[in-house]
Amino acid sequence: MKVEIWSDVACPFCYIGKRRFEAALAQFPGAADLQVEWRSFQLNPDLKDGAYANLEEYLSKTKGWPVEKVREIQAHVTQMAAGDGLEYHMDKTVLANTYHAHRLIQMAKAAGKGDEMEEILFRAYFIEGRNVADFDTLIELGAEAGLDAAAIPDVLKQHTYASQVQLDVVEAKAIGVTGVPFFVMNRRYAVSGAQEVGVFLQTLEKSFGEWKEQQAEALIQVNGANACEPGGDCA
Repeated sequence: MKVEIWSDVACPFCYIGKRRFEAALAQFPGAADLQVEWRSFQLNPDLKDGAYANLEEYLSKTKGWPVEKVREIQAHVTQMAAGDGLEYHMDKTVLANTYHAHRLIQMAKAAGKGDEMEEILFRAYFIEGRNVADFDTLIELGAEAGLDAAAIPDVLKQHTYASQVQLDVVEAKAIGVTGVPFFVMNRRYAVSGAQEVGVFLQTLEKSFGEWKEQQAEALIQVNGANACEPGGDCA
């Protein structure tokens, strides 16, 4: 059964949601039969790199919030992340347009390393305070995920995988995704946001049960009679 996850590297709740989804998978008996696919979604596609000194300044200026309120919100999110074993350093976050990071994720998906790339980019952004719009940084992070480091520069410079990123964004809008993280299971059920582990587990169980029924119904009922098989065996 396919599980699609729309997310953005710059979304703090996406990383928390990833951890909670993983915790649900650890308790889910059918986990081996799931195909998890990460999909691209940009929360701020028009963001210009270097336009703001940090996330605090960005939120204060674009939302009109006092710095004290921004810090209070960041402290709350940091505490929330800590509850799921994540040590956020939001004061060190380098605000960056995630377009190039998403193309790197698409490259990793093509190599079967999408989950590894998502994890590394989330860690780099929220824990290590690295610039995920910087090509040298992305080359290093891609190599860490197991991608061909020699191939990454051309991918980044030539805007390879841009169409895949855009397709994910368009498809998200088509199915009604307005925010991330957004988990879609078997194109029947969805979990929006960093929900509790129990919500993920319950939705997995319901969607997986229906998926198994669909698989059983799809089996062809065969009435046997005389036939020939490959190799010339006839009976």
